[in-house]
Amino acid sequence: MIKTLIVDDSPLVRSILRDFLESEGSFEIADEAENGRDAVEKAKQHNPDLVTMDIEMPVMNGLDSIVEIRKFSSCGIVVISTHDTAKMAYDATVKGAHEFFAKDIFTSQMTDRQRSGIFNTLKQIINIKNKAASHHEAIKQTIQTPRKINCVVIASSTGGPMALCQLASGLSAKFPVPILLVQHNTSGFDRGFVQWLDGYSQLKIQLAQEGIFPSKGNVYVAPTDKHLTIGAGGIAFENSEPVNNQKPSADLLFKSAAAQYGNSLVSVVLTGMGEDGAQGTRIVKEAGGITIAQDEASSMIYGMPQAAVETGCVDMILPLNEISNKLLELTGGES
Repeated sequence: MIKTLIVDDSPLVRSILRDFLESEGSFEIADEAENGRDAVEKAKQHNPDLVTMDIEMPVMNGLDSIVEIRKFSSCGIVVISTHDTAKMAYDATVKGAHEFFAKDIFTSQMTDRQRSGIFNTLKQIINIKNKAASHHEAIKQTIQTPRKINCVVIASSTGGPMALCQLASGLSAKFPVPILLVQHNTSGFDRGFVQWLDGYSQLKIQLAQEGIFPSKGNVYVAPTDKHLTIGAGGIAFENSEPVNNQKPSADLLFKSAAAQYGNSLVSVVLTGMGEDGAQGTRIVKEAGGITIAQDEASSMIYGMPQAAVETGCVDMILPLNEISNKLLELTGGES
């Protein structure tokens, strides 16, 4: 059983989360806490596998509580918050939270896909502290054929906000090509994510808009529940079914970008659960592009990078802290 501590100042919200978690059968509610200070004490007392954390609470807020819990525990921490605290929810990932969800999805209208996705994510998160050492040594291939790079595409999911924060902070406003990004965002906080990431980067982070032609120094983020593609007419959206249970899908972005940019494209697959980006990586490689995957040791969840690596089409497997420098090297950008 997954021992869980529920933290929220609302008794109603705590009851909803208790019912939701207990309905699956794998979660045992060890206790509840009504503020951040109470959460710290009960985390010490129960040593939970998982903590669900509210942000705005009396006595001690969720951000400060996460910092305190991280001093003695590597348990999974998931923020469950409202849209008006989206920026703080993303700040929580920098302080040690693994993922977050919007409170308003925990209703009777929750779809089976949302329900399954949340439970799968929670189970992956609680296994993080027992993660084995990397099975893949870092591959730092030198690309022998010089070529002009015109675009970078990135895929990320669970653990992605923290990884993207580090990667983006290593690139200057003069980065010479555009970046197109699919970050799986089950919370619906896409605008909050854009605003938050923009605060950590000299790049211009923006929510992608249809018909825009990508330009250097800009990062275009796929909106929640729309497939982002790129073609001769600029950025476009597809409202088709999920691909590999994901919408937006990195595979669709990578495929369209490979058709548009050919061997002047670089693809990057970062931390995340599932296989999204793997087939896209293969297509980018077949089109002559350069392919990168984050290594296991620096990935919160190695599912997506591992799936990409297992295609045999990844040129470089790199620690997160080396990816921004590699992108600068490949594009001829300034640090």
